[in-house]
Amino acid sequence: MSDNSAGSISIDAPLAAVTAILFDIESYPTWSTSIKSVEVLSKDEQGRTVSAKLSIDAGMMRDRVSLDYDWSMAPGKLSFSLSDADLLTGMDGAYIVEAEDSDTTKVTYELAVSLSMPIPAMMRTKAEKTTIDQALSQLKAFAEK
Repeated sequence: MSDNSAGSISIDAPLAAVTAILFDIESYPTWSTSIKSVEVLSKDEQGRTVSAKLSIDAGMMRDRVSLDYDWSMAPGKLSFSLSDADLLTGMDGAYIVEAEDSDTTKVTYELAVSLSMPIPAMMRTKAEKTTIDQALSQLKAFAEK
């Protein structure tokens, strides 16, 4: 992913608890206000979501997107890429998780979005950064409750 935005946060929860939240894609609407709904389209033989349709409302980024999930680097990294959308032409991202100690987990969220309409790079980057910061803070709040 070139030209992506990224942010990181430390969460006061063990690695296993944080990855359980991140890997349960169907439950994203319970902790992320930007994700309104998730419809799983397919799962792999281990029961992990490999394709899903999400309804996203993240301010400037509002769309119904189909994402493909790449589990090849799990549990340290869960990547996703856009397979279809109404407005977006690209959306690649990843959650990278690592234990800081037995009770603290660092999560880095990378995101790169392309739109079908011309938007200045500065505005796109700001929207990506806002989306990342909001997702990480909501993940932290949910994991630490």
